[in-house]
Amino acid sequence: MADVVQPLGEAERTLDRDCTTLSRHVLQQLQSFGAEAQDLSALMNRIALAAKLIARRLSRAGLVEGVLGFTGETNVQGESVKKMDTYANDVFISVFKQSGLVCRLASEEMEKPYYIPENCPIGRYTLLYDPIDGSSNIDINLNIGSIFSIRRQEGDDIDGEARDLLQHGRKQLAAGYILYGPSTMLVYSIGRGVHSFTLDPSLGEFILSNENIKVPDHGSIYSVNEGNFWQWDESIRDFIRYVHRHEGYTARYSGALVGDFHRILSQGGVFLYPGTLKKPEGKLRLLYETAPLAFLIDQAGGRASTGTQELLDVVPKALHQRTPLIIGSNEDVALVESFIQERAREAQETTMARS
Repeated sequence: MADVVQPLGEAERTLDRDCTTLSRHVLQQLQSFGAEAQDLSALMNRIALAAKLIARRLSRAGLVEGVLGFTGETNVQGESVKKMDTYANDVFISVFKQSGLVCRLASEEMEKPYYIPENCPIGRYTLLYDPIDGSSNIDINLNIGSIFSIRRQEGDDIDGEARDLLQHGRKQLAAGYILYGPSTMLVYSIGRGVHSFTLDPSLGEFILSNENIKVPDHGSIYSVNEGNFWQWDESIRDFIRYVHRHEGYTARYSGALVGDFHRILSQGGVFLYPGTLKKPEGKLRLLYETAPLAFLIDQAGGRASTGTQELLDVVPKALHQRTPLIIGSNEDVALVESFIQERAREAQETTMARS
């Protein structure tokens, strides 16, 4: 009899998981059907819709026009814009115009926030997003992603400058990313753990695949573009020399932040995108990229740092502000910071000796 009961129990658990859609999960997380719970569930549904539209477009790359290649334009950061960047940005705008909940959208592809006047009387939320992360991978069919963050609009925003967004990352209501790969995955947190969903094409739904993800305290992976080695501060080079000399470390780097972060979240280790001697602020945008991922890793039990400050505590001075990023397992982030602190102590001692 026992042999019969056990498989049934497993089947029930599997069925329960397979029936847990993204919108249902948000409501379960909040244990409420109140106004904000309904809002967040609806917002996540909109993000899921954008993800499905973008995934469908990417699945046809090379077969239809307007997916591969550059537009010939540059964005506000002076970077060349891929056709898929523009398409994905337009998808998010179109999807959230219909939400009734979002008054503004801010993207690294737009110089200023995009306002939806018809939503603003009741829409008290702002979506910040990177529509396509790792767009250089599109033309060679490698992993790419989208990153998103939801914040509550504060104040009246009379001048349309969205200054209320210039706050630390702990003010985020929710954050997450979509990974477009062998399967399309959506990973999110509303401050109650990190959870991943996989798109089931036969249902057209994101189904719960992994709940309450925890990053290991230490991992063997370090992920960084070592082609920039001689452009980094000596402290970062010290860390790279350390992992080269010690067994147990493995380099993994794809050129797509979402893909590399997903590996670290799943297996542990550390991802680095440090500043350079010429650009100490780094390349990654705080509000669209590093703060959302810092929110996730914090919820998963890991850490995110600029090297000298907890990333979630950084208060931006501008919408498109950049920041260095060291993110991953607690022990591995602390190890990188130890090399930065050691070089800072040496510099201070040298200065004191000369004075």
